[in-house]
Amino acid sequence: MTDGTQRRSVGSLPEPNNASSRVPAALTRFVWAMWLGTLVVAAVFVRSDPQWAVEGLVAIDGLTVVMWTVVAFFSGIVHSYSRRYLAGNPDKTRFITQVFAFTLVVMVVVAADHIALFAAAWLAMGLLMAELIGHVDGWPQAQAAARTARRYFVGGAALVAASLTLLWSETGATTITGLLDAVGGLSTTTTVLAAGGLVVAAMIQSALLPFHTWILSSMTAPTPASALMHAGFVNAGGVLLARFAPVVTVEPTIMLAIVAVGAASALGGKLLKSVQSDIKGQLGCSTVGQMGFMIMQAGLGFFGAAITHLILHGFYKAYQFLSSGGEVEHTSPAAVSDHTAGFNGIGSVVVTLVTGILGGALFAVLTGKGTIINGGLLLTFFVTFATLHAARSAVQHTSLPATFRYGAVPLVFFPAITIYAIVYEAVSFLLADLPVVTASTELTLLHGVIAAVFVGVYLAIETGVHEGSGRLYVALLNLGQPTSDTLLTTTEDYNEY
Repeated sequence: MTDGTQRRSVGSLPEPNNASSRVPAALTRFVWAMWLGTLVVAAVFVRSDPQWAVEGLVAIDGLTVVMWTVVAFFSGIVHSYSRRYLAGNPDKTRFITQVFAFTLVVMVVVAADHIALFAAAWLAMGLLMAELIGHVDGWPQAQAAARTARRYFVGGAALVAASLTLLWSETGATTITGLLDAVGGLSTTTTVLAAGGLVVAAMIQSALLPFHTWILSSMTAPTPASALMHAGFVNAGGVLLARFAPVVTVEPTIMLAIVAVGAASALGGKLLKSVQSDIKGQLGCSTVGQMGFMIMQAGLGFFGAAITHLILHGFYKAYQFLSSGGEVEHTSPAAVSDHTAGFNGIGSVVVTLVTGILGGALFAVLTGKGTIINGGLLLTFFVTFATLHAARSAVQHTSLPATFRYGAVPLVFFPAITIYAIVYEAVSFLLADLPVVTASTELTLLHGVIAAVFVGVYLAIETGVHEGSGRLYVALLNLGQPTSDTLLTTTEDYNEY
């Protein structure tokens, strides 16, 4: 780096300090021990359904147990990876300590019952993530990315606090359980304002359009921090909606709005990804799209499906980020770039369509969703399109002979959908003690319009129609840009010497 305060991170490794070098190892072991503890808690919870709570402060329910288990597991992976990734880095202890603190705060968020504790933990979660984004001292772009993220996170925390304060002022309840019990007696205006604040806070947290800039500006974060961010931090938006489902489900208009913003981000993330040239940028746009799908499921009233989606997406995205270095290739510019859309022959079209349609039907049979005309039908519809997209990608990019590739795709995807359905049912079972797990919405004309627009834009993307518009390309390129002060603009910025 050109900044003189930046300490070297390459060259000979410094001699480790025995006292500080023990901290990362100790915290890593402790996190894995916590994960084992959460497995025990989950087993006891399933077997006896205990009522664990510290009156007026914390309450442990199914959502808490599920998220504790997932968060501790992801944190253990990140701790273990970070010890090697930052080997020899003088700031390794500070980084891993911050990751550990972040883990504890997230576990407080999903267990907090007192509204002040919840709001404070939500704010602390964002501030710690901003610190991880700006971890590298003396790197101006990293500090700028941290400032950008901090502004978004503080804004989201302010919305959460404002919504909880409004609900408290109307009900007098100081706990989340008390607020949710009293929601039915609130005025429509109060409910809509509180729900609106919570929905926008969830959009910020999950980096949905138009609040995606913070996640695209966060590429200065060390890779383990990026994995923790994309596999865990953004998922808190879905957790927020699931926790306050009785508030956001009161007004059908709010639920329809959630479906609309989720669908917009699902498609927008895919479009933005098509103009990204770096691996982490592509993964960031992918997260925007996947979080759109997750929020859309919540808007349809299937909060169990939303939690299932964020868990499975967390596993996938953690792997993608932690292995992103292996995707970097040193190649020379080609005269013609690879085409990113379209289909290679009639065989790929047939295999993709059959896999998607039968995959959606299999999901409907296993879960019972889509068998009647309600929100479940739209959920199955979107699962079908997600399967279509994944099958198309597999057919296009798998380096196998055509015969084996076409035969292998259904054989891989059908068991995967079966596993997804089983996980969905298991998560819904664990969430059964929540006030609202499923609140399937009645389908309206606007739902049909959203579905029709979704299909039209999806087909345009898959067939490459969008690639013919220069204006669209420029618009997407501008929309997908991080804030200017987080960009590395000169080659000297890469040179530490």
